[in-house]
Amino acid sequence: MIDLYTAATPNGHKASVTLEELGLAYEVHPIDLQKGEQKTPAFLKINPNGRIPAIVDRDNDAFPVFESGAIMIYLAEKAGALLPTDVKGRSRVIQWLMFQMGGIGPMMGQANVFFRYFPEKIQPAIDRYQKESKRLFTVLDGHLADNEYLAGAYSIADIANFCWVRTHKWSGVEIDDLPHLQRWLGVIRARPAVERGLKVPHEVKIKTDTDSKEAEAFIKGAQSIVTR
Repeated sequence: MIDLYTAATPNGHKASVTLEELGLAYEVHPIDLQKGEQKTPAFLKINPNGRIPAIVDRDNDAFPVFESGAIMIYLAEKAGALLPTDVKGRSRVIQWLMFQMGGIGPMMGQANVFFRYFPEKIQPAIDRYQKESKRLFTVLDGHLADNEYLAGAYSIADIANFCWVRTHKWSGVEIDDLPHLQRWLGVIRARPAVERGLKVPHEVKIKTDTDSKEAEAFIKGAQSIVTR
């Protein structure tokens, strides 16, 4: 049994979608980021960095794993799926996983901060992170023009990038001119396990219109985390 400590964020969904795809038994422990539960002593014993997601593998001497990419690799190896075992195949998957970890995630995360959450609108910062996010999306689109998935068969690389790219509108980045990326997003979103994983620990439906009550509440909550 896996204990999953998570919240409804792209990184959190990377772990929950992976667990659903692999069919591993897990128990959800929601972490309220606005209340700072990720900074409690109990959670810091699991993840010293105080971020979600994190897991504890009860079947492996209560072994804790933090960092979403590391969690995905651990789970895939545990289940023997979504990550090839041959050297080249494994490397291809990890390359695209690192593409998300080092590029897509950080750039979209900063776009979210400056476009949605930061109290002062600093346009050069907004432009910088939105443009870099779009550049990275274009890289994905170019690769997907000749490939159904990112690294051969469907893998944790697809899950990781999908969980972030699907939120592109919240980052203020459009993908209307990236047909291959749109095709890929649709294929992955149609998977039942993905749909289930995106509802963990709860389903979030936020309109991109900042004037909506849902978006306003979400932004206020995120601001409390960003400025803490």
